[in-house]
Amino acid sequence: MRYTLRQLEVFLAAAHTENITRAADTLAMSQSAASSALKDLEQQFSIQLFDRIGKRLQLNELGRALRPRAQALLDQAAQLEQGFRQNNRVGDLKVGATLTVGNYLAVDIMTEFMQRYPDSRVDLTVANTAAIGQRVLNFDLDVGLIEGELHHPDLEINRWCEDELLLFCRPDHPFVALETLSTEHLLEAQWILRESGSGTRQAFDRAMHDLLPKLDIRLELQHTEAIKRAVEKSLGIGCLSRIALEAELETGRIVELKAPERDFTRYFYSILHRQKYRSEGIARWLELCESFAQQTETSD
Repeated sequence: MRYTLRQLEVFLAAAHTENITRAADTLAMSQSAASSALKDLEQQFSIQLFDRIGKRLQLNELGRALRPRAQALLDQAAQLEQGFRQNNRVGDLKVGATLTVGNYLAVDIMTEFMQRYPDSRVDLTVANTAAIGQRVLNFDLDVGLIEGELHHPDLEINRWCEDELLLFCRPDHPFVALETLSTEHLLEAQWILRESGSGTRQAFDRAMHDLLPKLDIRLELQHTEAIKRAVEKSLGIGCLSRIALEAELETGRIVELKAPERDFTRYFYSILHRQKYRSEGIARWLELCESFAQQTETSD
């Protein structure tokens, strides 16, 4: 074999950081050692993996094509090393989740995972759908859990959990006296919503597609807690996931509103890079996600 795993590590680190010095730092190597490893890899095969732009290294077409395969090979090597150690660790995981999933589901799944596999560590990143998708594509995350719709040929996207958005308001809002909200009521309302591009907003816009140009959207906020507080302060009515509103509904701080003519059903999705090596840890994590989804459906 004419290449080493260390050379592949340098190649992948340089692809991620776009700088050989930063790549060396992430691998605890000297800059000269990292530079030599990358140079030797390219010279051995008479290839060029990067376009050099000053000190910046930008993957060229060949580098982009080989990156997923190199990453998968290193992942398999790490799994093999774990097997040689003959222990029961399933390995560490880097998981990304969007806001609703991250705040109200992923932490519970992570807790259960670490209780089952106490020697494993889970790093959780919470961001919007686009950011999580990009980090999975860059192999910065092993798996993503998203609530928005995403399409990319390099991503494997699987539906794993059903969710429902709820309309809600303060207990003393005039709409509380209504059994259901008509189209006229929806147009009359002042809305406090998630920002455009979020998974929650995508689902809301789909349910209200024919009314969107006429809606009175008073505030667009990035965080669910901010939306709940704004509704409690009588700034308008909101729309969030049921799982994000359970505590407030139980205490009576907010009240659910019904609009039966609108479909607020949506789904959560797991995403992985198609060329990502499916380690034992990834397999166990996805199984646990499915288990949580089944428990949620049973409790409903």
